[in-house]
Amino acid sequence: MRELLDGNAAIARGALDAGCDFFAGYPITPATSILLAMMRELPGRGGIAIQGEDEIASLGFCIGAAMTGRRAFTATSGPGISLYSENIGLAIMGEVPLVIVDVQRLGPATGGATTVGQGDVQFIRWCTSGGYPILALCPATAADAYALTLRAFDWAERFRCPVFVVTDKEVASTLDLVELVPRGTWDETPPLSVRPRPLADPECAFAPCDYPAPDQNAPMSPFGGPHLLRFTTSTHDEQGHMTKDPAKVERLNRHLAHKIDDHQHELELVRADLDPQAEVLLVSYGVTARAMDEGARLARAAGQRVSALTLLTLWPLPQGTLRRAIEAGPVRRIVVAELNDGQMRREVERAACGGPEVVGLGRIDGEMITPNQILRAGGLA
Repeated sequence: MRELLDGNAAIARGALDAGCDFFAGYPITPATSILLAMMRELPGRGGIAIQGEDEIASLGFCIGAAMTGRRAFTATSGPGISLYSENIGLAIMGEVPLVIVDVQRLGPATGGATTVGQGDVQFIRWCTSGGYPILALCPATAADAYALTLRAFDWAERFRCPVFVVTDKEVASTLDLVELVPRGTWDETPPLSVRPRPLADPECAFAPCDYPAPDQNAPMSPFGGPHLLRFTTSTHDEQGHMTKDPAKVERLNRHLAHKIDDHQHELELVRADLDPQAEVLLVSYGVTARAMDEGARLARAAGQRVSALTLLTLWPLPQGTLRRAIEAGPVRRIVVAELNDGQMRREVERAACGGPEVVGLGRIDGEMITPNQILRAGGLA
């Protein structure tokens, strides 16, 4: 059945269908409608929804809930993500399965509370100390928002880490006519349900950080359950005890990186519209990808050859997919369109390895990029 939904409503629906049973957040434009939806819907489904006293407390509630066995979720915008940063580090160190939505608005600081922007994409990647990899998905439509929220919950369980859904004010508040099935053209086999959380045998001795292999996680045991557990922000050994032993410190830190880096090829979600004869490749994400798609349509209607690539995974950057898109034709120019001052353009430039010219098209005046602006940047208009 098709219905009208905006991106925030689709995210809330995706979280509920993923089995989310705990939400905590604080009101902030343009993410507040997610908080309101979860507070309205979760109690009737046996879940818990809390408006925290601030963003710091809200993410702390989610971490605690996740470690007791809940499927936890929170949503905020730029200033709130800034306040989340310390607890994001805690979630990475504690290997907490958790979904965090950032509905971007124009920044920095309070910025434009009701103005679109895409300026958080580098902050999401580097928002906490240590530099360890994170997972971040980015919808361009309400249908994407639903499907990628399902995927975010699945990846949170699989990789035992916070997973970000990075959207923007326009995707959040624009009504789309969508059919909410957990399937999209970007992937033929998305999870139809979120995988169950592997739990430790309650009858056996348990070491919460005894990894079977560097890229694999130990099973979980919920706090308040059958095992004695420790949870710390500090570097720790297999039992969760703080340690300075170099071998154990390296084992933990290698694991935090390998569990994501070693699975890069499985994490590259894109929507590719490639022409093997195209000399221009357009790359974008979020609401700006919709202008890119319209620009590609207009160019083709005028008899021009062009390829378009929508990034649905932002982190880790889909480098392999980008290189294959470049190699798919005689690409001489790549245009990266985004509502910031070139944050992802630099990443695409690195992935292109000195090949085609990479042109950045950015806006930071609170207005959206138009299809014709994208065509002009690609020499197509």
